[in-house]
Amino acid sequence: MKPETGKASGIEAAIITDGDMRVSVLNYGAITLGWWYKDVPLILGFEDPNEYLTDTRYLGAIVGRVANRISGATFDLDGTSFELNANEGKNTLHGGDDGLSKQFWELEQIAQNEVLLSYVSHDGEGGFPGNIRFEVRIRLQGSRLVYSITAQPDRPTPISITQHNYYTLCAAEGVDEHKLKLASNWYLEIDDQGIPSGRVLPINGNGLDFSTPNTIGSASEGIDHFFCFDHDRDPNAPVAEITSPSGLALTVYSDQPGAQVYSGYELTKPRRGSRGVCIEPSGYPNAPNISSFPSIIYTPENPYRQELILEVSEE
Repeated sequence: MKPETGKASGIEAAIITDGDMRVSVLNYGAITLGWWYKDVPLILGFEDPNEYLTDTRYLGAIVGRVANRISGATFDLDGTSFELNANEGKNTLHGGDDGLSKQFWELEQIAQNEVLLSYVSHDGEGGFPGNIRFEVRIRLQGSRLVYSITAQPDRPTPISITQHNYYTLCAAEGVDEHKLKLASNWYLEIDDQGIPSGRVLPINGNGLDFSTPNTIGSASEGIDHFFCFDHDRDPNAPVAEITSPSGLALTVYSDQPGAQVYSGYELTKPRRGSRGVCIEPSGYPNAPNISSFPSIIYTPENPYRQELILEVSEE
């Protein structure tokens, strides 16, 4: 089935449905434009697809080749230094200006409830080595929205993808009163540019403690930190849970070692809803430059895989 052509030149959209769930996906940035449960919007998004062409907040996008930050826009691999696109000061953020979120993907609707997006990133794109074929399969399964992501490189190269929805759970006024729970007792220490130092710190009730449900607004300075998921957790257990005052809840399952959590406190441009919270499962940020972090180097023999499951429920 061929996706419908959107309003913006070159942008195509596909809609998948299953029961009370509906999702709209764009070929640009593999962006999830909208997600509705019983016609209630669950994520932030623009009504006009053209808006995504200039969006700087990665709303709904698939982000990479390497999500989050790489210090100094450089890293060494097998004795070779690679200079990347510096798009946040002297650092690289979310793959740089030519990252996956800024590319047009092939979009195929393969079923009423499923789409497949694919993109080939060529050697040197954004400064990264190797050719990589990326595929993102997005499907609805009852109360679940599932993202299955694969990346096949032709040489060793860093890969760390994240999905960048801003969740609102129908709250037009923002998410400060939503409760958040994370399967984490640790977070990464960062400098004033958001770059990890390499130290993994205990939460210890310091205002970032969401090991038990706590309101998002309780973090008075906002949340923009990488939380390390507990190593001994049940792999089938959720890594995050968000509950709105209305009783609508979102449960997040991920096979990644941690997630950047961003409470959207800097969002100002008009969009569907006012603010959302972003849960960004991925590898550790700046991992190519910090040897103590879990490696994000993948090879032809060891390709990249990730699965993200989002489940909606009502209390």
